[in-house]
Formats: sequence, structure tokens, C-alpha cells
Amino acid sequence: MQLNLSQQMKMSQQMKLAPRMIQSMEILQLPIMALQERIDQELSENEMLENAISETDDSVPDTELQNGMDESRDDSEGNQLDRQELVVDNEHNNEADFERLLNESADWPEDNVFSASKPSSNRISEEGDRQHDVMSNMISRPQSLHEYLIDQFHYFDNPPHLRDFGEYMIQNLDHRGRFQTSLAEMVQVYGRQVTYEDAEHVLTLIQKLDPPGVGARDLKECFLLQITPETPFRDVLITLVTSHLEDVAENRLPLIQRKTGYELDTIKAAIEELTHLNPNPGRAFAEVQVQKVMPDLFVEKNDEGKYIVGLLDEYTPRLRISKRYQELLRGEIDQKTREYIKRKIDSAKWLIESIEQRYNTLKRVAQAIVDHQIDFLDNGEEFIVPLKMQQIADVVKIHVTTVSRAVDDKWIQTPRGLFALKRFFGGGTTTAEGEEVAWDIVRIKLREIVDKEDKNDPLSDDALVDELAKQGYTLARRTVTKYRKALNIPSSRQRRVY
Repeated sequence: MQLNLSQQMKMSQQMKLAPRMIQSMEILQLPIMALQERIDQELSENEMLENAISETDDSVPDTELQNGMDESRDDSEGNQLDRQELVVDNEHNNEADFERLLNESADWPEDNVFSASKPSSNRISEEGDRQHDVMSNMISRPQSLHEYLIDQFHYFDNPPHLRDFGEYMIQNLDHRGRFQTSLAEMVQVYGRQVTYEDAEHVLTLIQKLDPPGVGARDLKECFLLQITPETPFRDVLITLVTSHLEDVAENRLPLIQRKTGYELDTIKAAIEELTHLNPNPGRAFAEVQVQKVMPDLFVEKNDEGKYIVGLLDEYTPRLRISKRYQELLRGEIDQKTREYIKRKIDSAKWLIESIEQRYNTLKRVAQAIVDHQIDFLDNGEEFIVPLKMQQIADVVKIHVTTVSRAVDDKWIQTPRGLFALKRFFGGGTTTAEGEEVAWDIVRIKLREIVDKEDKNDPLSDDALVDELAKQGYTLARRTVTKYRKALNIPSSRQRRVY
């Protein structure tokens, strides 16, 4: 085997995205709240960029500009290292933290322009009081499930080693309030002087805590812990939970009747009581993260009866290049300062152009979508028509990936409510008459058929196919089954009422 070294020349074509194009695509994809955060970040980092409606000082001291230019990048990293985390201290009113913050803010420029003036003592006092009020009135974190249970557990008179092990066990509960590991495994992992009998004793205490059912190791135990001597149909309910929980889930009531000998009415009454038990007692303490939705666009009818799309841009500030720095750039300044200002101005221009291009593209795409879904806006969801992103791309004359970025996580306020732009896209099927119908309409029809069926003799999936065919919707059985499950519609056996 022989190795040789050689040099060769080769020509090839490559497509590379310019930084401005990359920034433009990123800005287009941002929803309104994320765009607002991005603009706020740029305003804080680029002193050449300013809010068009803000009032700024007319003077720009050259010394402050040069100091800021030479030290802005280096000091930003150093300040981050020097800054300490703020901790609310009611006893001392956070005097040390506020003093540090105000000393730093004294060097900050006002209205994104460097200034040699410092705030007055009254302003410092007012700002300190305002910041303290904000921090003192913050909403406290709600009590977690683990904290709630540990507080209760401390009321039991236990020796210290069992109290510590009890806290350890409570910390091992999942968000539902159940244990995911066995008792023996928890004892082994704990690794201290706790016997299995001690663990069983602690488990019994935990299962007595509120909410009822907490500390269970499976669903059956969770239900059994909630059944009290006063629970109606207690004996029947215990039998159903211990031996026929799967039969109850599958609605196999005649089978339960044959195996237990209970009357059908008694079984149905016990199942009704079972529905009042909580399978996830810890869920009440789980924090519900509610995502705030802010529309980017709105649509309304004009005097001619046509739907017109508008932009809700009042949440984002109007941006402009600082005139003072533009004038300073045309003056007599050293080369290093000139290059710094020019670089910052170019960055600000790119951002403004990207935002304007986002507004233009988003409005054109949304208008094309609205023009295609007029029946939906006039008459409701049953009249939505199939729509693909490629169709909108052809109308607006842009690439389909640009359409995808434009509608991603964007919302529009319509006369029929608030909708995600992606809601208007979807495939469809062809009816017996050759008309294209969106899948959403098929799902609505499927739900209507199930709601109107005889619950004593519910329709099977094959029967649902036939019913849809009678209304002109020809679908395969597996498609109907998929939509039924997507709509959380139980099977015919589970829907049957005995």
C-alpha cells in the first residue's frame, strides 16, 4: 500500500445564508411576545437604536461616547460577574441591594444616549421605594404537595430517624401523589438504620394524610384508601376495585354481574360512586402553567363587506436610528469611534428592516388565508375548507417554508374568536358528489352521529362508516377509528348503557 500527497483545484457551488437573511427569518418566526422581548433586548444592547415615541436629550457628550465605546463590551462581562442575586430582606429593606443597583444605574445613559448627568437624591429615594414595593408585593409561591404533607406528618409523634425517613418517602411521591418505587427499594436506597417494618409503619401514617388516597402504590390502592365505612355501596365498591377494575373500564357490566352475583342496578350505583373517587389526589397541588396568547393580527369587515387583515403592533415599540449619533457620525470624530457608531447603526438598520419585512409578509400571508376561508368566518367551523401552505405560497409568491415560519405560533383575532393561523390549514376528502371537504368537518359530523345514536345499541365503527357514507363522506374504517380515538370517543362497547 502506497500513500501519496497531492494538491487539486475544484470548483463547486454552495448556498450560504447572509447574516441579514438569517436574522430576517428569525424575526419572522417570532410570535408577538417574543418579538417584544427581542426588541427590548436590542434597545438595551444597542445605544444607536431608540424608541421613536421616547423623548431624548439633545446633547451627546463626546467623552461619554468614547468611554462607552471603549468599555461597553469589556465592562458588560465584568458587571455580570460582580452583580449579586437580589434577596428580599424585609428587616433591612434591602438597603445594600438598592444602593448597589442605584450606583450602577447612575452610570446608565437615559433614552439610550450616553449622558454625564446623574439622578437627583429625590429620584434615588423614589426609585428605591418603588423597587422595594414591587419586590414586597410579589405573589408568593403556592404550597407544594410535598410541603403540605410534611407539615401534616410532623404532627405524628415519631422518633427522629422515622421522621427523617417519612420526609424522604414524601419527597419520593410523584405529582399524582403516588409512589413509583417499591417500599423495599426505598429502604435500600435510603441506606440508614430503618427496617422494612419501620417503613411499613411510616407508609401507614402517610396514607392517613390529606388529601385522601395519597401515598398509594397503584391505582387500586389509591381508590381503596378513599373508601370509608360511610361510603355508599362500600362492599360492592371494594369488590369492583380489587377484582373488576378493568371490567369497569371496558363497561363489561353483564360479566361483572355473572361473576359477583350483584344486581345490575347495584353495580351501576357503585360505579357511580367510583366516579367520585380521585385517581390523582396530588394533582390539586400541581401548578397549572397558563400560556398567555397575544394575537399578532386581527380581521374585520370593511364597509364593502370584505374581510381585511390588520396588524396588532401596539405591543411593540416603534424603532428608529438615533439622530444624534447620525449627526455625530457626520462630524469630526476619530476613526475608532466612527467604526463603532457605524457598526451599531448597521445592526439597528438590519433589525428595523427585518421587523418591517416581518409585518409585510405576515399581513400578506394572513390576508391570503382569510380570503380562502371566508365561508368559515361567515358561517362557522363546519364551513372550513381544505387548505395547504403551498396554496398560500403560490398566491403570495413566496416559498412554502416562509409561509410555515410566518404562521408558526401566530394568532389572529376574528369575529368568531381567537384562532392560531395554523388552524386554517388542513387536508380533506372528497364527497360522493366530488366536493372537497376538510377533515374538521368530517370530525364534526362523526361527533354528531355519535351524540344522536341509541346508547342502548351504540354504533360500531363499521356502522359509523355507513352513516358517514349516507351523508356523502366516504371513509375507510381505520380512518373512522383514528378520528374516533382522536375525539376521545369510547368504543361502542364502552358507550353502551345497560
